[in-house]
Amino acid sequence: MLYIAIFLTGFWVLVTVYLLINTRRIKYLKSIQVSVPAPQPSLAIIIAVRNEENDLPEALESMCHLNYSNYRLVVINDRSTDSTPEILAQFEKKYSHLTVIHIKELPEGWLGKNHALYSGYKATTEEWMLFTDADIRYAPDTLNKAIQYCIDQQVDHLTVMPDVKSRSAFFNSIMDTFKIMLVVKLKPWEASNPKTKSYIGIGAFNLVKRSAYEVAGTHKRIALRPDDDLKLGECIKSSGLKQDVTFGDNQLSLEWYTSVKEFINGLMKNTFSSVDYNFAKVIVLCLLTLFVFVAPIPLLLIGGGPTERYLAIILVLFQIILFTFTRGLRGIWWYALMMPVAGSIMVYIMWVSAVRTLRQGGIYWRDSFYSLAELKKHKRY
Repeated sequence: MLYIAIFLTGFWVLVTVYLLINTRRIKYLKSIQVSVPAPQPSLAIIIAVRNEENDLPEALESMCHLNYSNYRLVVINDRSTDSTPEILAQFEKKYSHLTVIHIKELPEGWLGKNHALYSGYKATTEEWMLFTDADIRYAPDTLNKAIQYCIDQQVDHLTVMPDVKSRSAFFNSIMDTFKIMLVVKLKPWEASNPKTKSYIGIGAFNLVKRSAYEVAGTHKRIALRPDDDLKLGECIKSSGLKQDVTFGDNQLSLEWYTSVKEFINGLMKNTFSSVDYNFAKVIVLCLLTLFVFVAPIPLLLIGGGPTERYLAIILVLFQIILFTFTRGLRGIWWYALMMPVAGSIMVYIMWVSAVRTLRQGGIYWRDSFYSLAELKKHKRY
């Protein structure tokens, strides 16, 4: 038990130091000073929507009032059955720089969102395209800062990590552990390094040059990927193009989910795809998550002696430092105490997502069923 305690404590000390140092390599978009002379590069904001009546009005209002001088909005209504079409009609009448495209049928071999975003690309000619979601709130100067950063750094693809908010403090604590898992896996600070395989893409904000998007293969290359935002980033990086990422605090925000239940249901549909539908990888990831995120504190406090308990206290202190001082997290110390709960939830999501997909032979996505055999054809591209 002592060796396990030493390993786990050492692991979390190293992870804490690793993330404290490396997350500081990622800049804040809000810190960018704008000096791009007129005329600004042309830009199209492309949004795929389906049954978004609750979040769409506020998000669209913020996008319609951006102070970027050379942009337009293209909203693709992907077969909505709620009041989304009526909301879009009102906005289209009110704002001349907004265009709505209605999709009635989904072609074979496409996921709905991917096809909608690709349709938006086909309907535009602008030099830059911003693929974004229908629940994102923008500060007025967000585009100005993002384009300035792309010009300064000669970036073909910029992703901005949004400020994810929730009315649920419990969900926020779970979300921060999920962020830790994500950044450890993706190493987003390495995305700009052409010598690494690290890449990044986030559905809330994927700003990409049209020429780079076309070189990377467009959404046709990832037509059946549920994790299209991340895979778009991988396509761009693997094509030898330059990408980067910034934090979007005070520039970009959304309420991703209002509860842990919504979070679980939301991630359930695409988690298995993140490991290319490989059940062996799911087993390994579940065991690692249990050992590293769930078990350490209960194991050392309940099953250990005085030395193990002393190490457990050190481990918790470093986790508190991690949650309090790491960029991109909320800086609330007690979130560290929720890590075993958050880890258990992630294990549940990974396991059930895999088992459910295998049992039903595929996934349901926007009311359409896609067989596992069809999805596996697109796990590599």
